[in-house]
Amino acid sequence: MSKRIVYFNGNYVPEKNACISIFDSALMYGDMAFEVTRTFDHKPFRLYLHLERLFRSLRLLEIDCGLSLDRMERITVETLEKNVKTEKKDVDWQIMHDVSRGPLPLYQTAFSEELQPTVSINCWPLVRHLGEFSQHYDNGVNLMISGQQTLPAHLVDMKAKTRSRIHYRMALLQADRVGGKWPVLLDPDGYLAEGPGWNLFLVKKGVLYTPEPRNILQGVSRDATIELSERLGINVVQTNLGRYEALMADEIFCTSTTFNLVHAATIDGQTIGTAKPGPIFKKLMAGWKEMVGLDFVRQAKVYAERLPKWIVEESKS
Repeated sequence: MSKRIVYFNGNYVPEKNACISIFDSALMYGDMAFEVTRTFDHKPFRLYLHLERLFRSLRLLEIDCGLSLDRMERITVETLEKNVKTEKKDVDWQIMHDVSRGPLPLYQTAFSEELQPTVSINCWPLVRHLGEFSQHYDNGVNLMISGQQTLPAHLVDMKAKTRSRIHYRMALLQADRVGGKWPVLLDPDGYLAEGPGWNLFLVKKGVLYTPEPRNILQGVSRDATIELSERLGINVVQTNLGRYEALMADEIFCTSTTFNLVHAATIDGQTIGTAKPGPIFKKLMAGWKEMVGLDFVRQAKVYAERLPKWIVEESKS
């Protein structure tokens, strides 16, 4: 049995016991805000910024989780500390926050206690995430423009990170059917928006371009990349970008919490540059490693070697 511990509605419980009700609004409506943070050498990266975004999402959903942001931060650190000892010292972690409105009042009679929001914080070792991803750091990823669009802001504002993400799932299914591509969703006006869980950057003649934040999740790693670029003297432009701009780009890369950044080799079957990491990407990759104090590419390759044994041991637990 896993020794991992989850913070769940005010208590620390074994991972397998952290279960929400079938009547929870998260299950009924996808009515849940969430965040994913990762650690570097067990130190959460920009945790407070992730939690600020979580609380903005909660405000949009009109959910009072019963915790202050500072209290949520302290509980998060405590949860991480309870879990790090369950893995080897070099293992970093994904930290996930999930907050829903709780069970729907219609089903109050199924509960002996007063209904309350569902709040959980779990920690998951990054061995599998990064071990399976590691090959992409060398080979890049292959992008495709998805037939599935992102949601327009007048329906659900994409700046909030919620579990109502069926459009992401549909885009991933479409991409899987054509050879495991990475889907890029367009916004309702036909401009590049984002991928399912990651942001997009293009490079042309030494200038870094990224979709304007109108119809995208404003990723913490996206913001970190923009800040790093400006410190490195790379001009950054946030603007509307189409498929044309993507095909003409010298470099394209993606950013996300878990893998940080990865270059794209192709888009819609056409090679981007040399299909290898370009000069701007290399500069940013080096800057990222220095910023977090860890060679996360090397880390991923170590995890890849360890992964088969880790899966066997995890399956026995």
